[in-house]
Amino acid sequence: MFRDPGPRGWFIGAGLSILLWAWPTWSTVWSVDEPLAWKAAASASLIVFFAAYVFLPQLSWRLGVRSGIVSVCILLALNGLMVLIIGRDALWTWTFLACAIAMTTLPPRTDFVLIVTLSVASFSTQLATGNAEQALLQAGIILSLGLMMSAFARLIRQTARLREAQNELADAAVAAERSRVARDMHDILGHSLTVIAVKAELAGRMLDTVPGSHPARDRAAAEISAVQDLARGALADVRATVAGYRGVNVLAELAAARTALESAGIDAELPATVDQVPARHRELFGWVLREGVTNVVRHSGAARCRVRLTASSVLVEDDGVGPVSGGRSGNGLAGIGERVTAAGGSVSIGPSDLGGFRLAVEV
Repeated sequence: MFRDPGPRGWFIGAGLSILLWAWPTWSTVWSVDEPLAWKAAASASLIVFFAAYVFLPQLSWRLGVRSGIVSVCILLALNGLMVLIIGRDALWTWTFLACAIAMTTLPPRTDFVLIVTLSVASFSTQLATGNAEQALLQAGIILSLGLMMSAFARLIRQTARLREAQNELADAAVAAERSRVARDMHDILGHSLTVIAVKAELAGRMLDTVPGSHPARDRAAAEISAVQDLARGALADVRATVAGYRGVNVLAELAAARTALESAGIDAELPATVDQVPARHRELFGWVLREGVTNVVRHSGAARCRVRLTASSVLVEDDGVGPVSGGRSGNGLAGIGERVTAAGGSVSIGPSDLGGFRLAVEV
């Protein structure tokens, strides 16, 4: 399933091919000596089939394999109905049917099997009429165009996967760079400001031990106090900035979870991408993922951990010891509950289908 609905030129190419090739059949339908009702039914079958030919493959790119299977079944049914009404003159539409099958999202190699089957069926049907040359020509066109479009569709899918991988790598690189900058800022600037604040405080105390009173002494004490306040204020600003740079993100937490589970010898079943999670939920889901995986690594004694992400939910479960009967949630889970409640969601804690512990959040 891809967010990109497929090649944007599909609608243009499909529309032009229909105008070029459907017109002869349309003319044949309205030129034969048949009842008006038959002509209307034949025309309607042509229109419905070609509308499905244009839109159903694109729909499957948005909705996935299941919708692709349903789309192919609809296309086969509509084409069969059209051939049943019009007759042998509609067999040329099997070329369009093969292209539509090739561009529809289907299980691996299913499109290849269907295109070859369609080509063989075309050859057998045309050969039955006694025209072997025509039978071979049409079967070859169906097979070659179908396989060419299938290869084109695979190229588009691979390009989409590469684009997703590039986006994830870019996000991970940005997160790593932010973490590095935050660490360096905290280690260098934070340390320096702490030293300045401590030395200013020490200087103020030493100045207080000096006997006597003088305007210059009082002025120096005030300036030292101001330096101390500025240093502590700047240190607070640095810490707040570092906290922002180290903000929790579901992508970074997913990478950290993979590393933590592998280090603990726990079999990790993690989602390959977080694209389905909207931006407004990514921080919250990152907190849930961090807490859930931390509990699995530290307390579960599990051999397997499974994480599921959707646009509105996150699930972390394992096959470990499971929830303690009568036990209370720790501070981490309590904090997660408060965050989720503030976001208008709900937390579910209990036994997992794997036999261990389950943490589920729905927003």
